[in-house]
Amino acid sequence: MKISSMIAVVVAGALFGFGLSHATMTKPEVILSFLRFQDFGLFGVLGAASIVALLSYQLLPRMMKKPLLEGTFSKRVSPMNRDTLLGAAIFGVGWGTCGVCPGPAIAGLGVGNWPLVIVLVAMFAGAYVQGRLQK
Repeated sequence: MKISSMIAVVVAGALFGFGLSHATMTKPEVILSFLRFQDFGLFGVLGAASIVALLSYQLLPRMMKKPLLEGTFSKRVSPMNRDTLLGAAIFGVGWGTCGVCPGPAIAGLGVGNWPLVIVLVAMFAGAYVQGRLQK
């Protein structure tokens, strides 16, 4: 990976973490109240994220011949099968139980929410077990 790409990754990650923190997505109680339909403030965050994803994955490859910092656009096809559905279900149950997904959990450490270490350890353990099962 080129230095310019690594710098772009760090800057994008910091911006993403700041956005998660600003949107209060680093607080599990905010996520859980959203999932219980008590607080609808995160609908704006989800809507904005959906628009950014749409533009990034659908329109930019059609408008640009190549990415700014890499040689070509790449596609990774993910089949819809039993493993994908099971993984999505486990992810959703974990997200609903603890109130954070991986990005906000890491960003939460940056704002001093140290109990999220337990969530991150569980996420890494799950990823390790999944990797072992795939082999």
